[in-house]
Amino acid sequence: MRMYDLIMKKRNGNALSEKEIEFMVEGYTKGEIPDYQMSAMTMAIFFQGMNEQETLALTMAMAHSGDMLDLSGINGIKVDKHSTGGVGDKTSLALTPMVAALGVPVAKMSGRGLGHTGGTIDKLESFIGFSTAITEKQFKDNVNSIGISIMGQTADLAPADKKLYALRDVTATVDNMSLIASSIMSKKLAAGADAIVLDVKTGSGAFMKAEEDAFELAKEMVKIGHGAGRKTSAVISDMDEPLGFAVGNALEVKEAIDTLKGKGPKDFVELCLTLGSYMVVAAQKAQSIEEARGMLEKVIEDGSALDKLAAFIEAQGGDKEMVYHPEKLPLASMIEEIPSPVEGYIKHIECDEIGICSLILGGGRETKESEIDLSVGLVLKKKVGDFVKKGETLAVIHANDSEKLRSATERFLGAYTFSEELVAKKKLIKGIVTQ
Repeated sequence: MRMYDLIMKKRNGNALSEKEIEFMVEGYTKGEIPDYQMSAMTMAIFFQGMNEQETLALTMAMAHSGDMLDLSGINGIKVDKHSTGGVGDKTSLALTPMVAALGVPVAKMSGRGLGHTGGTIDKLESFIGFSTAITEKQFKDNVNSIGISIMGQTADLAPADKKLYALRDVTATVDNMSLIASSIMSKKLAAGADAIVLDVKTGSGAFMKAEEDAFELAKEMVKIGHGAGRKTSAVISDMDEPLGFAVGNALEVKEAIDTLKGKGPKDFVELCLTLGSYMVVAAQKAQSIEEARGMLEKVIEDGSALDKLAAFIEAQGGDKEMVYHPEKLPLASMIEEIPSPVEGYIKHIECDEIGICSLILGGGRETKESEIDLSVGLVLKKKVGDFVKKGETLAVIHANDSEKLRSATERFLGAYTFSEELVAKKKLIKGIVTQ
């Protein structure tokens, strides 16, 4: 088998076989197939596309290119949740203790963030002493004993995807549904869950700006999941404005804690209940989405979800008292209100720009080596559809540097568009894909 022949085959619009895809992925991972040949292949795929069988074969080959986490030693049906990411997306912080409180084992691998704010791991490190640098045995033992554990992704989890993504990033071949879907799902399948619930974002703060693209990606990933024998569903949710009110690591942790106390923002609570309901049903802890939702509401009301978060933080070296006393979380030295320059209804928020404000303040990473300031960020007071008077507070900004504060404030005000006419609130859940 020669890579040259496979490139020509795909260039001419023909489907690659499972064996040919395995040969290509294995050879590229080992360095036997050079970058220039794989670049030619990804460009051929970009223009000619891949069918369902090819996409599944590519996903499985990348998943099997490194470690495949074996979770068979954990009792129960393991359900993983994945978000395609956005601004203010702190969902895992509140959602995982909610479902774990219902006896659904949560064994999750997460990463650090590169962009607006930190990833789930960075946010969790707002708790003093907390660490995801645990052994695989500790990881599994924690899930069996308290129902939840989150560890950092191993370097050898789907290494083919890591290598291929870096190549696609510099050869203008990122935007292909089969390549995007296989990249996400290869890591999820390697992480070992029995069922997967996906949160696919759409809007100005999402990777998939257009709603139809988000639905197409969701369908592609659900097909892959089913093809790999994993029960998979996807929720398409709005990211045309930040999720909840808080943007920034410790601020998002506080909002997640508020949510577990029954005082969370309406949109964030709705997303957690929707995703959680599909996770609970997939784990066979409820017969219907409605029943699961009621169960999740109850663990918020009775405080067991909050206690589950505290147990999880303590089990991984963190100070659980910070869960019950969030005022102990990292706090910025400068806290200022941003007044509205006009009176009217908020028509649009350029979501990405709010994320960049957090990045300017130091809440995200420009490069992998960047140090994150966990205390900085913004807390919005007004969102799309809200009426605001001139001089009324649009947001509260948390900073540790006066120049960064000034720069972020200017950027923030440029992200808001106002209208004299009444503006409808955004619909959060755009749809569900289950097959």
